[in-house]
Amino acid sequence: MLQYKYRFEKVLTIREQEKQQTEMAYKESVQAFEEVASKLYEQLKKKENLIDSQTEKLKSGSTIQEIHHFAAFIENLERSINDLQQKVMQARTKMNWHEQKLVEKSLEVRKFEKMREKDYESFKEEQDKAEMLILDELSSIMYSKKEFR
Repeated sequence: MLQYKYRFEKVLTIREQEKQQTEMAYKESVQAFEEVASKLYEQLKKKENLIDSQTEKLKSGSTIQEIHHFAAFIENLERSINDLQQKVMQARTKMNWHEQKLVEKSLEVRKFEKMREKDYESFKEEQDKAEMLILDELSSIMYSKKEFR
């Protein structure tokens, strides 16, 4: 009996490797997005806590120098937040791009796997037909030997 060999096996292997590389790039982009988003969250939380703290200080009384210092600090914090928001948007865009590429690669691999399954089924059918022909031939030979005796 013949051994099954898929004619596009090398192509499928290459596509699977490309998919794995794309998957790794996607995971890295997700991780980068999560890191930047966490930094943004921390800065926003810091700003919120700072404003709450300053509100309490204003109720109890603050010097003008403290108010100016607070305003400058908040301004720097807002610049940092704006910068992080841009980085988050860039990281999200990159992550979405990698996700789209991963979906494309997965579909390619799946197409080749489907083709392999269909090819294997037709191979099995051909093998079964060949085996049936051999069995028919053997049975007719056996039958003809019995008749001649």
